[in-house]
Amino acid sequence: MVSFTEIQSAYIDFPSRLQSLMLSTISAEGQPQASYTPFVMAGDRAFYIFVSGLSKHTQNLQTTAKAGILLIEDEAQAPQIFARQRLMYDCGVVLIERHDPQWAGLADKFKARFGNLIDMLRQLPDFQIFKLTPQAGRFVVGFGAAYEVDPANLERLIPLEN
Repeated sequence: MVSFTEIQSAYIDFPSRLQSLMLSTISAEGQPQASYTPFVMAGDRAFYIFVSGLSKHTQNLQTTAKAGILLIEDEAQAPQIFARQRLMYDCGVVLIERHDPQWAGLADKFKARFGNLIDMLRQLPDFQIFKLTPQAGRFVVGFGAAYEVDPANLERLIPLEN
C-alpha cells in the first residue's frame, strides 16, 4: 500500500517526468479542440507554452483565456492501460507579450529544455508564450486512487471522499 506522503511526492514530481502536455481549448463557437504542446513549468506550478499564432489552439486561448491541460503517463510505462497516472488542471490563461521583461527569460528556459530549435522559433513573429495558471485539478494514481488539488495551495493534494 502506498502512503499519502508517497502520493503527494509523486504528484509534485509528476510534471518533471514529461516534456509535453495535452491541451484542451474551446473555440469562440464553443467547439472543443484538443492538441498538445511542449511546456516549461514555474515554481508556482504555472505552465508556460510556446505556440504558433497560426494554430487553432492559440486563437482559442486568446479568445477564451481558459484551457484544460492533461499530463499523462506514457503508455509504454503504464502497468495498466486503464489506470495510467494522470494530472488534470483547469487553467486561466494569460499571454506574455514579447515586450514583457519575463518573455526573454521564459524563451531561454524553453531553449535550455528543448535545444536550439527555440532560437528559430524566437525569430518567428507568430510564436507566443502563454502562462497557464491552474485553478483546480485532479491527480489520478490508479484505480480508485484520485486526489483533488487544493485550489488554495497547488502543492497540496486532498483525498477524495467516497
